[in-house]
Amino acid sequence: MRAIALIDGEHYAPVVRDALETLPYDWLGAIMVGGTEKLRGDVDYGVPLVESFDGADVVVDLSDEPVLGPAERLRWASRALAAGLPYVGADFRFDPPVFEPFHLPSIAVIGTGKRVGKTAVTTQLARLLARDRSVLVVSMGRGGPPEPEVIETPPSLDELLERSRSGRHAASDHLEIAALAGVPTIGCRRTGGGLAGAVFASNVAAGAALAAARRPDVVVFDGSGAAIPPVDVDRRVLVVGRDDDLDAYLNLYRRLISDTVIRIGEDVELVLSPEAPLTGRVAVFTAGAVDVSHLEAEIVHVSPNLANREALRCELAALEADTYLVELKAAAVDVVAEHAWANGRQVVLARNELVGERIDEVLLAAAPVAARG
Repeated sequence: MRAIALIDGEHYAPVVRDALETLPYDWLGAIMVGGTEKLRGDVDYGVPLVESFDGADVVVDLSDEPVLGPAERLRWASRALAAGLPYVGADFRFDPPVFEPFHLPSIAVIGTGKRVGKTAVTTQLARLLARDRSVLVVSMGRGGPPEPEVIETPPSLDELLERSRSGRHAASDHLEIAALAGVPTIGCRRTGGGLAGAVFASNVAAGAALAAARRPDVVVFDGSGAAIPPVDVDRRVLVVGRDDDLDAYLNLYRRLISDTVIRIGEDVELVLSPEAPLTGRVAVFTAGAVDVSHLEAEIVHVSPNLANREALRCELAALEADTYLVELKAAAVDVVAEHAWANGRQVVLARNELVGERIDEVLLAAAPVAARG
């Protein structure tokens, strides 16, 4: 294999040269990543010093502390993976995620982790694109169906309750997107997630095939947590949490393979937006802390505990409210909506709307050229 080595000046040149001669690679050159202690005048490594990975099949790290510690190594790994190259060291190996070909105009929304606002971005992007073209969303989640599931129309609350009562997850991302974006959605599942966003197992390829067969104008692929849909899309939008470090771990890789970065809390804010009027005393249920000061309603309770069923049930048992405003996440259906149904309360779904300077323009500009209208 044609290889580029990463070397440092904390190793004597003859030691590095002997290692290069011993290792089973066809060396194109070496990149000096730092260090000066063992450098004495002109040094000969037996290979040219280069500045890029051009022409390589693999990047081999022959450096070490103190020049390349764990954080620095992951940044080099990010650069190698973004170039489509494995990154190999003495006791580690990173391989670039594999993306299946896809031949329709497509865009993926990916994130640096769970609950950073990724689904809100997917929903708003789909709504914007659907104004003047046919849009289909393929959503990947940890609670997705065993076979890709097509949701043709926005599911009603009764349909979600029926789904929950049959033992199925009724708050998967594909159901949330279908309900709030109003576009056809295909739900898929995945298991596991690597540091670079690859998944151990998923049915996304089958979901992508279903999407392609319908031939929409554009397909939006919705990621899951920090996992990336395993599809070779035209464009990617990376959604970053307020305090996330874009250079930490392999977040740099995600940034390098993305065309647009949106930082929630800096570029835009998420504003809870009811899908119907709020009446009477209102209780708000979300999957995390949220500002409700803008809501024109009598707010009597705010819960961030949709992901904590035990805490949620305790809150509901003591609650006096007429309307439940609920994010469609976690226990929204099997606990909150069921409680509302049993006690004659109204349920209104909440969408997280992106509010920021020219955010809609930014999202539309992120779409592949063939899908911009």
